[in-house]
Amino acid sequence: METILIIIFVLGYLAITLEHTLKIDKLIPALAMMAILWAMMAFGIDGFTSWFDSAKHGLIEGFAALGHEDKMHVLEESLLHHLGKTSEILVFLLGAMTIVEIIDYFDGFATIKSFIKTRSKRKILWIFAFLAFILSAIIDNLTATIVLISILQKIVRERNDRLWYAGLIIIAANAGGAWSPIGDVTTTMLWIGDKVSTGKLIGYLLLPSLLCMLVPTFIASFLPAFKGEIDFDEDNGGPKSSYGSKMLYLGLSAIVFVPIFKTVTHLPPYVGMMLSLAVVATFAEIYSNSKITISSVDIDSDAGSHSGPVHSALTKIELPSILFFLGILMAVAALESLGLLFNFAENLKQGMPLIGTEIAGTQISDLVVILLGVGSAVIDNVPLVAASLGMFSEPQDNPLWHFIAYSAGTGGSMLIIGSAAGVVAMGMEKIDFFWYLKKIAWLAFIGFISGAICFIVMRYFF
Repeated sequence: METILIIIFVLGYLAITLEHTLKIDKLIPALAMMAILWAMMAFGIDGFTSWFDSAKHGLIEGFAALGHEDKMHVLEESLLHHLGKTSEILVFLLGAMTIVEIIDYFDGFATIKSFIKTRSKRKILWIFAFLAFILSAIIDNLTATIVLISILQKIVRERNDRLWYAGLIIIAANAGGAWSPIGDVTTTMLWIGDKVSTGKLIGYLLLPSLLCMLVPTFIASFLPAFKGEIDFDEDNGGPKSSYGSKMLYLGLSAIVFVPIFKTVTHLPPYVGMMLSLAVVATFAEIYSNSKITISSVDIDSDAGSHSGPVHSALTKIELPSILFFLGILMAVAALESLGLLFNFAENLKQGMPLIGTEIAGTQISDLVVILLGVGSAVIDNVPLVAASLGMFSEPQDNPLWHFIAYSAGTGGSMLIIGSAAGVVAMGMEKIDFFWYLKKIAWLAFIGFISGAICFIVMRYFF
């Protein structure tokens, strides 16, 4: 039965990876895979001899001797546990997405355009690189890429020039998202799963991530594509709404407040995100001068309530992405519950080559984590990190977790389809896969390796 479940997972995983070839949204195989795996586990529960307790991170003793009803109870408890952990991530993402959309409702991101005063291609490259690096650490790398490419389209008229800028924005955004607990979905997963803390994550990864952005940008600044000047319209570049700048700074501050809230209260991050959303929504209601209802259940509400910022934001958030995360995380949880990931990790530890680095008495190879980063350029990094959560039992803030966060977050830059930022840029600018592979991939690889070496050296000395 275990073999059949693994085959189903692999087939579903392939369907997700080949999303663009099959022309089927990746949420469909993710949801189908999740449902089929758990259903087959329920039907074949009596045939399983081991079960993994995720709460205690160990196999349940005497599971094989339990009766059918007891085994079903264990399965239901595991399903509820994993759904709760997954929901924490999804609710957190929903809150962050809504805040970003509220900012966009007031055209707040147009404020960023006013920062660009130069016509030099090289200076504009550095401006966008640093903006992507900083902004992605606050509003996540996907949203930062969308915002910056939208601004780029208004500044750079020549499409060939925009392609080069977009490629470097992808690298910088993924690098910026890796060192922040709210900058990338995979890093958020590790943070919410209590594998990394905010302070340690920034301390371990800020310099490697910065190098991952600086090295490719420095090399690119000498390429012919970034020589000379560009022509763009001279306008104020400010937001259309008089409250745009205020909502931008309020929204970004509210998101940054979330890690602080978690550190002070020790409550799950989604609680702080809901508080931040409530504050931002309150000011949005005041500024919009219209009645706003978060729910449209009240049919007697006036028509103006349906055009308010909160309602508008909730209609624009990426629900397909939320459903995809639900499907893939719960599918990986199914394999984790059977103990397959735990057993694989144990075999991996025992078979590690001598080049591995000893961490907390366990032989873990840096090469394996680097390969995870390279693999994230080919397949989605979310299930890779989800699998690592079930494989390793190292304590919070162990360097292993920070290295995984870096590798999974930045490795996807090496291919245009390797990260959410790359995929959205591909759609917005119609970037060709092979163009990116030829022009940008080598820059991303150099940046990735530079940051990885920096991390290993830092861990050795500090």
